[in-house]
Amino acid sequence: MSSSFRNFLITRLLLTIPMILILVSLVFFVMRVLPGDPIRSQLGPRVSEEQADKIRERLGLNEPIMVQYVTYLKDIVTFNFGNALTQGERPIRDELGERLPATLELSIPAMIFTSVFGIGLGAYASKYRKKPVDYGIRLFSIFIYSIPIFFLGLIFQIIFGVRLNWLPLSGRMDSMILTTFNSVTNFYVLDSILTGNWPAFWSAISHLIMPTITLGLALTGTFIRLTRINMIEMLRTDFIAAGRARGIPEKTLVYTHALRNTLIPILTLIGLQMAILIAGAVLTETTFSWPGIGRYLVERISLRDYTAVQSTIAVFAFFVGIISLIMDLMNALVDPRIRY
Repeated sequence: MSSSFRNFLITRLLLTIPMILILVSLVFFVMRVLPGDPIRSQLGPRVSEEQADKIRERLGLNEPIMVQYVTYLKDIVTFNFGNALTQGERPIRDELGERLPATLELSIPAMIFTSVFGIGLGAYASKYRKKPVDYGIRLFSIFIYSIPIFFLGLIFQIIFGVRLNWLPLSGRMDSMILTTFNSVTNFYVLDSILTGNWPAFWSAISHLIMPTITLGLALTGTFIRLTRINMIEMLRTDFIAAGRARGIPEKTLVYTHALRNTLIPILTLIGLQMAILIAGAVLTETTFSWPGIGRYLVERISLRDYTAVQSTIAVFAFFVGIISLIMDLMNALVDPRIRY
């Protein structure tokens, strides 16, 4: 590793830290000013004020807000998320450990789907610019971009789950199979392969199809339009004209030379869209009753569970920061114009 690349890596790591700090701090203070009491949300309005004060003291909620903030930052640094304030006060690390694999199992295939499908359609549209297929793909990108994720999910549920009965409506696996399923990593597809449980494998895949396509399609429009615009500009460059003069097939010029150079700005988009993808998982998981951290976040917000909400946002921020760092490093390695 060269010294310049090492300095670039250290600089990006140092820039990632304040980004995460600002986000988790913002969530901490916003949760404190919102109306609602997590203790009364858990115990109900009939609990006496004396009992509520004892619980607040035990959980540290009666401390000055800056003391709570410093304690919160210490816990985040040491990955000690504490216990949830509601529903049994389970360790948040255990709850996130159960739900994070579900979110990743949904988000990673969705990102692969939206990248391949969106980039492919964008490149195809640029090849047939100003022809009916180009207009059709552009209209599709606008249409799919304008539809809310939850509405798109409901349409798929009605068509493929209710009318055609091809795919299950919700959950990660059939309840009958889940009762005897031995999960090792909480990645159901991976665990079913490792244990050789093929009925569980096909059940997990069938439950994954609709949420993955819903989440992936919601971001496809952006990839189509960006790929098409960059491909059109790339096909006008001198080296493509030189390739045509040498008799290189158009398909090779489009899908090998032009597309390869177009992928450089798209790498940045993938990093940005991954953050949006994780946020979109909140709506997708709620629509399909997918037991991931997005649905967990919605439940805890409704209960005013400060600790759980703050810890979940911290995990989101950590993943967004890591993804942004990886995309920056890939750009630096792929694009020779970038200097460390």
